[in-house]
Formats: sequence, structure tokens, C-alpha cells
Amino acid sequence: MTAASGTALQRFISGHGLKLEAVARAHREQAALNGDLDVRTGKATVSLWCSGQRRPRGRSAEYLVQALSKTVGRLVTLDEIGYGDVQPQQSPTLAVDPVAATTDLGRALMDVSRRDMLHRAVYVSGALALPLNYDHEAVARALHARRPGARVGRADVAAVRNTVQAFRAADEQLGGGHGLSAATFYLTDAAAPMLSGRYDDEAVRLDAYGAVAELAYLLAWKHHDLNQEGAAQRYYLLGYQLACVSDFHGHGAWMLRALAHQALNLKQPGHCVDLAEEALRRSAGHVDAQTRALLLITSARAYGATRQGDKAAAALLSAEDALTRADGPVADYALAAGPPGATISSHTGKTLSELGDHKNAEKHRRNALVGRDPHRFRRIHALTMDELAGTLDKQGLMDEAVATWGTALDFMDGVSSARNTESIKAMRTTMRRYQARGVPGAGALSERARKALAG
Repeated sequence: MTAASGTALQRFISGHGLKLEAVARAHREQAALNGDLDVRTGKATVSLWCSGQRRPRGRSAEYLVQALSKTVGRLVTLDEIGYGDVQPQQSPTLAVDPVAATTDLGRALMDVSRRDMLHRAVYVSGALALPLNYDHEAVARALHARRPGARVGRADVAAVRNTVQAFRAADEQLGGGHGLSAATFYLTDAAAPMLSGRYDDEAVRLDAYGAVAELAYLLAWKHHDLNQEGAAQRYYLLGYQLACVSDFHGHGAWMLRALAHQALNLKQPGHCVDLAEEALRRSAGHVDAQTRALLLITSARAYGATRQGDKAAAALLSAEDALTRADGPVADYALAAGPPGATISSHTGKTLSELGDHKNAEKHRRNALVGRDPHRFRRIHALTMDELAGTLDKQGLMDEAVATWGTALDFMDGVSSARNTESIKAMRTTMRRYQARGVPGAGALSERARKALAG
């Protein structure tokens, strides 16, 4: 195992053209950011790790994946560098008391001494297995037995839902970095305390848990938009626990979908098929057809990411069929990304791109663009435009790709989103290739992208 670890790390470092001294320096800097000022990693230490003669101890492996992630500009996991057997000291868990955990997680962001630790929390792909064996009934019974606090009525829950909707609308206009502290404070100060209340009836209690679960989902999405994937994962897991109390079969299944999508976006498909299939199994007969379609499209993406083409194609057809059988109102939690039809078109495009069918991926991405209000869903519209441009590039349609990326850049202006920043950087890299080929407009777009990154 030791030799394999060294080999994997060596392959990673060599494959990305990194210098051992630069890796050592990045590791020291990351350790210092986490409060470990005594770490003195040098070139010789990294060389020993690469050869397999030594392994990082304690939190050193976590610092290593954090440092490498920053260096190469994407998420790097412990599995990828050969340390999948290392259990992170801050590995996410499913809380014994999710109400207390909700408050504690919110306070972590407001506490200067803990905020940076939360922002740099490691994403753990293995944690995706936690919900698959979760005993939600035992947790629900424990929460129900708690001594009740202040009275909570329907108006209180409605106020939380309205506030979540307001935060969500602002998020789409201005990005995940806008209002993060305000939304976190609201979770801690107003929403989480409501879960310890005395309710008018059981329906109000379940609705309260559902409303706070939606707020946890929004905070997870905000952290994801800022590339703070470890923090996002913790909020997704917490939202899953709260959703299970509210509606195990519907809302709980939806949060399984959220966990799967984060992993798929990070190119970490392990456990995603299991999550998607469990969401479908659990929700059968308990959700409307459009929500069912959204869960089916998640399974299609999971199958596509794991190169199970036949299953992916079948799931795509099933999702389209379910979408045509609209049989009732769609739950609020399933409308976060806009109309279900547009969301399904977008994820169909992602699935087909994974399978190499760029022509049909283009068609579905165009459908997604016309299926959402571009001003109300500004951030999603911009990212979909960026994906469409990438699909055009794959087909060699460079002139059209330049124009499409230009429009995407228009919509990204003023949006605080690390995902936008990554898209713009990738766009500039492509424009350098286009400039070398003399593609009209490539130089001007590259300069626009440079100014966007600078400003």
C-alpha cells in the first residue's frame, strides 16, 4: 500500500508538471493557514512521500490535498494521490442531533477563529455513503422527545420560507458570495431555534424542518459556488438529515440527489449511482411526476459519468416521459434551479457530453437556455451559456463559440461566483488557442476575460 501511495502521488505531481519544492512550499503555506505553524515540509520530505518511503502523518495528508487543489485549480482527493485509506480528522459525519449541529455549523462561519477552518474543510468522497445507511427514524424519535421551547405557528414557518426565497433570488442574481454571512446568521439566529419549538400541530413541525432543510441546501449551494466544497458537503449532509425528518420519501430523496450532483460536478462519481438509485427507490409513489423526472435525470448523469451508456440512455428517456406526465404541483425544494423542464434539458446536455454526443448535447443546452428566464436565473443562464460554448468548441464551431462565450461573459458581470471565475480562466486558455488559429474576435474576448478576472 505504501508503494502504491508513493506511485500515485508521483504520477500526479509529474503529470501536472509540478516541482517538489513548489509542492513543499504550498504544503507549508496550507498548514499555516490551518494554524499549524510548526510544519516545516521540505523538498526531501515530498520526495520521500513520492517514493513511498514515508507517508504524511496526522492532518498532513489533508493539507497536501488542499495545497494540490489550489495549485492545479480543481478539487484533488485523497484517493487520487493514493491516500484513500487516510481518514481525515475533520471528516464529515451525520449528526446525532442535527438541530444542535445546524446551530453549531452556522456559528462556525461567524466565529473568526473557526471560519477559515470551515472554508478550507476537505471534501470527502467516501462520506457519500453515509446517507445510504442512515437510521432516520431513530434520530426523528429523539428530536420528537426533546423538551419544547417557544410556540411556533404556520406564520413563523412561512416567514422562514419567504426569507429563503429572497436569499435564493439574490443568489441567482449576484452569486454565492453575496449574502453568505447574512444567510448563515439567519439560519443560526432565527431558523434553527424554530426547530426546538412547541408546534401548533404535527404538520407545522414537519414543515418547519422542511423549511430549514431548504435553507441548509441554499447555504450548501452558496459554498459550492465559492469552491468551498468541504463546507458545502457538510451543509448538504445536514440538509439531508433535516429533510428526512420533514419528508423522508420526497425531500430526503431530493437531498440524496443534491449530494450526488455535487460529487458529479467535482468529477467524483463514486457512490453517485447508489445515491441516485436510492432516491428513485425511496421516492416511488411519493412525489409528483416532474420531481420524479428530476431524480431520473440525476441517475442518467450518474450512469453517464460511470460510462454505463445504455442505462444512461434509458434514464434519459424515462425522465422525458415523466416530464410529460405532470400530475400535480411541484414541491418548493425541487424548483430551486427553475422550471423542471429547463433543469432536465441542462442535465441531459451534461450527460450527453459525458457520452461524447456533443451535437445532441448542444440541442438540449439550447433548450435549457430558452426554458428559464435569463434575468431571474442569471447565474445558471451564464453557466449554461458557457457549457454551450464548450459544446460548440468540441464540434469545431469556433466562430459561434466565441460569440456564445461573449454572451456568457455579459451575464457573469457582477456575479460573485468562483465557478464563474474558473469558467473565465478556461475561456482565456481556449482563446489563446483560437488566436493562434486566427479566429476572429478571439483576441478581443480574451482581453474582456482578462479585465473581468482583474476587476
